[in-house]
Formats: sequence, C-alpha cells, structure tokens
Amino acid sequence: MSTDPHAWLEDVHGTEATAWVHARSGEAEADLQSEPLFEELRAGIQDALEAEDRIPLVTQVGDHLYNLWTDAAHPRGLWRRTTWESYRTAHPEWEVLLDVDALGEAEGVPWVWHGARLLRPDHDRALVDLSPGGSDADVTRELDLRTRTFVEDGFVRPEAKGGLAWVDRDTVFAFTDVGEGSRTRSGYPRTVRRWSRGTALADAPEVYAGGVDDLLVNASHDSTPGFERDVVHRALAFYRSRTYLLQDGELVLVDVPESAEVSLHRQWLAVLLRHDWAPHDWAPPGEHPTGATAYPAGSLLVVELDRFLAGDQDLIPLFVPDGSSSLVDHTWTRSHLVLTVLRDVQHEVVVCTPGPDGWSQRPLDTQAPDLATVSVAAVDDEHQDDLWVVTTTWTRPMALSLARLGDDPASATLEVLKQAPARFDATGLSVTQHWATSADGTRVPYFQVGPADLPLDGTTPTVLHGYGGFEVPLTPAYDPVVGRAWLARGGVYVVANIRGGGELGPAWHQAALRGHRHRAYEDFVAVARDLVARGVTAVAHLGCSGRSNGGLLVGNMLTGCPEDFGAVVCQVPLLDMRRYTHLLAGASWMAEYGDPDDPEQWELMRTFSPYHRFAPHRPTPPVYLATSTRDDRVHPGHARKMAALLAAAGRDVTYWEQTEGGHGGASTADQWALWHALPWAFLHRHLG
Repeated sequence: MSTDPHAWLEDVHGTEATAWVHARSGEAEADLQSEPLFEELRAGIQDALEAEDRIPLVTQVGDHLYNLWTDAAHPRGLWRRTTWESYRTAHPEWEVLLDVDALGEAEGVPWVWHGARLLRPDHDRALVDLSPGGSDADVTRELDLRTRTFVEDGFVRPEAKGGLAWVDRDTVFAFTDVGEGSRTRSGYPRTVRRWSRGTALADAPEVYAGGVDDLLVNASHDSTPGFERDVVHRALAFYRSRTYLLQDGELVLVDVPESAEVSLHRQWLAVLLRHDWAPHDWAPPGEHPTGATAYPAGSLLVVELDRFLAGDQDLIPLFVPDGSSSLVDHTWTRSHLVLTVLRDVQHEVVVCTPGPDGWSQRPLDTQAPDLATVSVAAVDDEHQDDLWVVTTTWTRPMALSLARLGDDPASATLEVLKQAPARFDATGLSVTQHWATSADGTRVPYFQVGPADLPLDGTTPTVLHGYGGFEVPLTPAYDPVVGRAWLARGGVYVVANIRGGGELGPAWHQAALRGHRHRAYEDFVAVARDLVARGVTAVAHLGCSGRSNGGLLVGNMLTGCPEDFGAVVCQVPLLDMRRYTHLLAGASWMAEYGDPDDPEQWELMRTFSPYHRFAPHRPTPPVYLATSTRDDRVHPGHARKMAALLAAAGRDVTYWEQTEGGHGGASTADQWALWHALPWAFLHRHLG
C-alpha cells in the first residue's frame, strides 16, 4: 500500500484529482493574468505563432511539396501541397488535402496532426496519423489524395501508440495494440503484423514479436528500385536495438553492436557507434585515424551491406570524434552521405561521396553566420542529390535554402528559397559562448544572449535553460517567444550545454547516465554560479527553466540548489523517480536513469529524485509547475504531486495544467500562447 499522501493525484481523470487540477489551474491563471505584462505577452506570442509570413516548410514526395499549415482560421491545420514552380513564388498556390479543423468539428474530436506517409511510387494514397488532443497515442486512416476523402473500407488503425507503414498498395506493416500481449511494459507495440487489404487486423499474420520488457518494435519497406527490402527494428531499450532484414520469410540480423544506430541506403550500410567497437577479426584498413585497435564511440562507419552480411567487416570510418567534436546528424542523398558535425557546439556540414578510389569528403559552404545552427535534409534521397538547408541563430530568423550537390560537391550551388522576417527587435543584442568549470573540473560550454552593453553589475534579469539528457544537443535557434517575452525587454537568456546532452558526443552523454546523473546538475549550477561571478546577474534575478528531462533538471535545482536561483519554471517534468517506471512510458527510460525497483540503484536515484529530495527545513525559490492532462508520455502526476507537496509545506508554488497538448503541452496557437505567456509573466514578476 502506498505511503505517498499525494498518490491520489496519479489518477489522471479521477473526480477528486480533476477538481484539484481545475482549482489550482484557475488560481494560477487568475493570478498571472493580473500581471500588467501578461496580455501583451500572450498576444505577442500568438501573433508570432500565427503570422501569415512564416516560412511554410515542406517535404517533397513525387512531383509535389507537402506542408501542414496553421493560422488563426485553421489552428489545427491544413495539410496541403504545391508545385516547385509555385513554391518559389512569394505567394504559392496550395491544394488542400485535409482540413484538420473541419474534420474535428464534424466528428466532435479535437484532432491533432501527427503526420502522413504516402504510397510509393503512385503517391495517390496516404496513411494519415491523427491524435485526439495531442497525446502520443493516435489513429491512422487511409486518405485518397485524388478525391481527398478517407478510403471506404480502407486501412484504419484504432487509437494506440504505434503506426502503419506501406508495403504496397494493398499491404501494410502494422505495429500497434491488437489486444492482450501486444504491448510492451512501456505501452508501445511489441508485435509487427503484415496486414492485407480487406482482412481484419486481428487476423493479420505476425511477422515478429519482441519481448514484453523491450521498448518497441516496428517495420518498414524500402521501395527504392533495385534495393527493395523489408526491415524490422527491435528497440530493446532506449540505447539498445537490433535491425533485421526480412528475406524469404526469415529474419537476417544486421550484426552490429546493439548500442549502435543503423541506416540503410541503396547498397550501403552506415553504423553510428555509441561505444567503442572492435569487429571480429578486425584490423584497421591502413592508418586508422586514432591509431587505436577499435573504432571509437561516436564514429560513423560505412560498408556495402551485401559484403557485410557475407562476413566482410572491413568498415570505412567517415567520421571519428575528438574531444571537442561530435556527429549530430547524417543524411543520405541519392549519391552522397552528408554529415552535420558540432565542433565546440558550432555546426559544420561535410559531404561524403563514394568513388572508384574510395570515399572523398568536402565541406559544404552553407553561408551560415557564426554561432548558427545548420540543419540539412535530403529533398528526395531516391532520385536527387539536392539538400534542404535551414540556418538560424539566436538573433537572426530562419533561412531556407536549396543546395544542389550534383555529382561533384565541390561545385555545389546554394539557392536561398525563403527568408523569415524578424519577430522581435534584436538591435543591440549580442551572442557569445562561454565555459564554466564544473565540480569535477570539467569545462562546460554555454551560450549567452543579451544586450551588447550589458552592465556587469548583477542587476540584469537572466533565465538559464537546460536539458542534459538522452544525447540531445541544445544549439542556437531563433525563438520568437523568447525574443518577444524576454530578450526584447532587456533580459539575458542563457542555454547550458551540460553533460547528458549530445553536444560533445556519446561520452558527454554517458558521463551523466544513471548513477552519474549528478554531473549534469553540477554542470548546470556551475553555469549559474559563473553567471553570478561574471556579474551578468545575481541570484535574486536568476531563474532557470526546463521541460521533460529538463524539468527533472530544474526540479533538482529547486530541491538541491535552491540558494542559487530566484525562480524556477518546471514543465511536463519527471520528479518522482521512485514511481516513474510504473507511470505511462517511464519504463522505457531505465537506460537513462536506472531501475528504482532495484534497492541498490534506488539508493543512487533518490539523490536526484526532486520529490524525495525536498527538505521542509530548507527554503525554496518560487516555482511554476505546468503539465498537460493529455500527456501520455510523462505522467502528469509528477507535476501534480510536487505542487501538492510544496503547497502543503507552505511554499510559493504556482500550478497550471493544460487539458490538451500531450507531452508538447499545447495543440493550437492560442493554447501555445497561454502555455508560454503564463511562465514568462511568472519570471518577470519574480526576477524583476
């Protein structure tokens, strides 16, 4: 029997819990909406989110470019398409394929767009994913793009976590909840079925079944002419997986380390390592870049797939990290493999090309300014060597370009297609990179955005943001919300690249795993103290913010380092690490945090469980806690219980819960405006 006095708040839709949520949320709205700045913040944020001159980002499938567009008249979105000729104009003409708002109104369901997969090569049908209210669980329906209607007796997947993937016009892979035993402990699909049109999903033959303690399984079909294949992916845990080829009814394992990531393209296999790897009978081809006896963690290796399956493990390293670099992404075009590299958390793009004399590498000039984020993606990896290139900085809006690589990347051209207008006044703002020293001597990078003439007298309101988990890097991004709500009003915004993230490669992430989690929190507070020591701000004017795993981070600031902050914003957080594996998808994150049901592991985990670290005798700064009732990834009980615990101790706690939005927190622009305006009003109030 639970001894937790607030356990009743885990009953998401329970009568008593719902009444508590409505009361606390109503109090928070009334309180923060009374702030003089609130309505200006809310309206400005919504205006930026719904601006008609936003860049309509697109994906190419066949001859069309597809986009999901939201605005004031269509808050849930129009799925639409246009041609290249039209897209290049200032005002493209769009063919609307699905009006999500109209569908929701007709069916009485607050549908949220989750994406679509088109049938190849005809491109006349789509498997459309829609979520009721923004939860991770969604439905799939088959849409006829010629008639723009759902196919009568077409493929329909009931609400669950999972999906469908095309095999051919009359066949899909289904990985979803089909009854008892078909879900993993984390709530994701455990089985893959081959489902034929006109038959019942329950009768579809099973292709593969993983274990109940796996994370999930799924499958896909590669329709590239000459390289057609079926692929089954089994995620055993967050950082362990196996990839199989389905050949003549048999599963053939792609035998690489379970911690590695695999991608297949035409004849090539690419392997991204999380740990050092010495293949069987491995011998370095020529002079190995590191002089080591194994490929180091963070390396990207390539080999021809058929040769590898036949036993040839003479892989070619295309990227090998050093102490200041990491590979954050790689994408295939038809003929090239394009790498996005971070060096001291600054982006570079490298084009790798196979040839008769081996692989060559050339940097791609993206014309990005300093301290920018550069994202690249193939336009059509089956037929073309073109790349989408998106560049952004903290103070310069997004630019969308088209890079044409051709056969020779040395002669690549770059065409700027769209340039977003400014959403806030960045005049006089400066962006700088700094390094703090953590408790164990590790140097931790961070970005600072604020006035160029900043007085170093400790008076400037400053917000420190972080994440530090799951190998996710935080890099520069133009954010109209932060710009309008904070930067344009004289505040300083800081982003910390702490351990646990992916800024400096797998070792940077693994340094803060499980029992070493404290290193991420030591890094974060080291940045906070460096800001104070440099005179950027003072504790009374310094706030911190984090979402999801970042919510766990700032929760540990609240209970572990309360003397270092003047206010805390904690959204969709994990906070009760004793219970997290028993709540929704929590069991899938044990590779990151550990297993609290193991007494030895729990003794370490309780040192970073904010719900258990709270000490009634120790003061805490004001805290804003927010979550979503529809969050089916991180249970809303984490935030609810923490708010109740703090309130019972008489602390300054503001609690607000959105009824829609899933783990993202909101579904429409007006919901997003409220989601953001409330905490920024809170920060203005408490940080001055």
